[in-house]
Amino acid sequence: MHDILVVGGGINGCGIARDAAGRGYSVVLAEMKDLASGTSSWSTKLIHGGLRYLEHYEFRLVREALKEREVLWRNAPHIIWPMRFVLPYAQGLRAAWLIRLGLFLYDNIGGRKLLPATRTLDMRSDPAGLPLKPLFTRAFEYSDCWVDDARLVALNARDAADRGAEILTRTKLVQARRSGDHWRATLENTLSGERREVTARLIVNAAGPWVDHVLAEALEAHEKRHVRLVQGSHIVVRRKSDDPRAYFFQNRDNRIIFAIPYERDFTLIGTTDRDYRGEPGAAAITAEETDYLCAAASEYFREPVRREDIVWTYSGVRPLFDDGASKAQEATRDYVIKADGEPNKAPIVNIFGGKITTYRKLAESMMEQIEALIGRKGPAWTLAAALPGGDFPVEGFEAERTAVMRDYTFLSQEEAHRLLRLYGTRARAILRTANSAADLGQHFGHGLTEAEINYLIKEEWALTAEDVLWRRTKTGLHLNEEQALAVDAYMRRTAPPHQKAAE
Repeated sequence: MHDILVVGGGINGCGIARDAAGRGYSVVLAEMKDLASGTSSWSTKLIHGGLRYLEHYEFRLVREALKEREVLWRNAPHIIWPMRFVLPYAQGLRAAWLIRLGLFLYDNIGGRKLLPATRTLDMRSDPAGLPLKPLFTRAFEYSDCWVDDARLVALNARDAADRGAEILTRTKLVQARRSGDHWRATLENTLSGERREVTARLIVNAAGPWVDHVLAEALEAHEKRHVRLVQGSHIVVRRKSDDPRAYFFQNRDNRIIFAIPYERDFTLIGTTDRDYRGEPGAAAITAEETDYLCAAASEYFREPVRREDIVWTYSGVRPLFDDGASKAQEATRDYVIKADGEPNKAPIVNIFGGKITTYRKLAESMMEQIEALIGRKGPAWTLAAALPGGDFPVEGFEAERTAVMRDYTFLSQEEAHRLLRLYGTRARAILRTANSAADLGQHFGHGLTEAEINYLIKEEWALTAEDVLWRRTKTGLHLNEEQALAVDAYMRRTAPPHQKAAE
């Protein structure tokens, strides 16, 4: 019997599985699709306090998130790194004194130690002003962090497995019924149709946008709806600026968007906020959202953002706790944990809401609930524990790249950079004893090799070309159709037997 069955392979589910396994609990995690295939890979890619949440008086959430920025950066310096954000002052919108007050709080309520403080920019002389219209003469520059969101999920899952958790992707919870003080759960492999039964003392429902579906369908618990589904969409265009800084743009409807350097060659622009009704996995950007993002960015950039500039779009559904807010952008981003347990009956704990930045703290809060329900095992431990590949100092990336290029002389600087940003010190598990590029097997483009794909299949549960190209890496942005088809063909040849049985 397992101690805990976690339903959902997004950031919350994988973070909880990791924390619980590290404390000595027996854990099995079931994800009906691929890791991070839902909300957790469709974010704006930020580890941030949420400057705009101050306007809604969410001081506890902002303070917790600000404190987590440097914790997560230290634990995963390969996939998380600092980024400076330029907030141009726009006449007729938020007053300059209000922005300065907000940034003063942002700098000082979260225990900032490593990230640089806010400063004021003269946009007539600062390089950050070059891509923008000349009417923006003043700006404020502040700090947050960038994250490869899908890799954050995969690395939490990998660490959970390394600590004893069983990670089951393409596995759906079909049914769960109480049997005294434990659960009997039926899990189904969505590719082969094969079913298995597992028993667990407690269920964690971390299914994100599907949390209410799990309650209603698998557990037949017809409760009041707790989740408010809010769609956020992004567009990706060719790089708008050579400057490494991101932009924070205010809009006249009181919303904001970001324009962020992305995958070296692109700019990521988003996000939108609109209520969503429908199947969470079917969310797609609308014509209205596309026009909104293009128009909002064009208010600031000298060179307008047009539909024909877009090279990729993505949309995700955020499972916010339904707090009755009148507007989607005003709904709380805080998380709510609700336990359902009676004496001598197996408990379930549900998660509503949350954001990537606070996933580790959410997991710690969840562990407090779990300890109260099924007993305590090991102590909290994730505060200073590196994620796989992140075992080097926050200022040590260049030293790692130099060392890898010294040991693997056939790698270009760009190739070494890409591998270390994705895998950190575990890049060596891909490169192994290679003495030449040919030793890494077939090359598919943009540095993606057979050796890397084999590593992702073996160590990170990748089963399809989409898993590799759009979640474990973002090489899908760089490969042409022929190259992407070659990856797909390779994955089909190399896939584990249970995937082949389903084709």
